[in-house]
Amino acid sequence: MTIEDPRPDAPLAGRRVLLTRSPDRAGAMASALARAGAEPLLLPLIDFERAPEAQPLDEALERLAAGEYAWLVVSSITTVRALKDVAAERGMRLSELVPAGTRVATIGPSSRRVLEAEGLRVDLAPEGRQSAEGLLELWAYSDDGGAAGSAGASAVRILLPQSDLAAPTLAEGLEERGWAVEAVIAYRTVDYPADPARRLIAELAVGTEPSPAVVLSPEDANAELAEGRLNAVVAASPSAARRIHETLRPLDATRLVAIGQPTAEELRSLGLGVAATAAQPTPEGIVDAVVHALFLTPGISPWKDTP
Repeated sequence: MTIEDPRPDAPLAGRRVLLTRSPDRAGAMASALARAGAEPLLLPLIDFERAPEAQPLDEALERLAAGEYAWLVVSSITTVRALKDVAAERGMRLSELVPAGTRVATIGPSSRRVLEAEGLRVDLAPEGRQSAEGLLELWAYSDDGGAAGSAGASAVRILLPQSDLAAPTLAEGLEERGWAVEAVIAYRTVDYPADPARRLIAELAVGTEPSPAVVLSPEDANAELAEGRLNAVVAASPSAARRIHETLRPLDATRLVAIGQPTAEELRSLGLGVAATAAQPTPEGIVDAVVHALFLTPGISPWKDTP
């Protein structure tokens, strides 16, 4: 993948934007920023490994194959990669892990696109935003006629594979609606780089084009910040927000852009201001948020929250 030439009306011409992702997870985002005229730079801060104990996930997937769950709920694109890693180890396609009678739900349009590209039918996903809260707004109560996917005890059982750092929002919200949720750790979020022997390596059918953008070290990034040469820093997740807070200084001359409300809330909880939040974690949504941060919120310091 090459960095694309900017379009003639490029709104971010001459701006430099730091993405806190590794090259294998930043391709589409970096390309969209380049088309908008920006120079994308990368600073990998977090990475992902297989769950430290494989047995709980393996046993849950055996129950899934046996039709013991009404729903499989996929809470992130990284979960898709973790499940695809397991499928590959078994010599299977990801779609073969899920029996025909089990419904699939996910948290938004981006993860829906990834799942469908892997051959899975998605029965429920919010359109307006990519979040656990968006999915819960659509979710029926367990006693709603037709809400369950099969008869018997499995009718209200949900399998929820997720990160070891996942917030309890989704599991608790589903339980409040009367569903029996089995949350199981599918992967572990770690500081970059992950252990090569444990790193998630499955390539997804869409959305994993590597980026040729320049990769900075934390020291390089801090030097760029000190010289005022980074116009915006994009936090891709709450975990990345915490690492930004731990790693990057000074932040008073740049704009922080969050992908999704959970990331924005994490930045705020750390005392960092949010100049803009991408409602959709799509490349276009992130470009729009960067444009908003740089041109529509004048005078906002990252140490003061946006009004």
